[in-house]
Amino acid sequence: MVRENKPRYVISVAAEMLGMRTYTLRYYEKVGIVKPARSSGNIRLYSDLDLLLIRKVQNLMDELGVNLAGVEVILRMSQQLADLQQQKENLENELEDLRERLDEEQD
Repeated sequence: MVRENKPRYVISVAAEMLGMRTYTLRYYEKVGIVKPARSSGNIRLYSDLDLLLIRKVQNLMDELGVNLAGVEVILRMSQQLADLQQQKENLENELEDLRERLDEEQD
């Protein structure tokens, strides 16, 4: 599967690919787990990344027995962790740049 954020699947196709009902996808959108793009005609369009996220939700619920509230907490914490990792990498790059400039000034 290509992991892109390009909206490409209408809800019926996404539901079939995931092996679930369309109302489940609508419910996931209602509670804020997934936010599919909308076409100019207001039709839900799911990306490959949306499908990947929904599969993660399915796995947490079906395989690990996590309830929907727990899934929301796990997803929120995972996003916070990813954000912190990105901040860390940005700070490390900034520090490296400052070290290089300092080395250049000392020469």
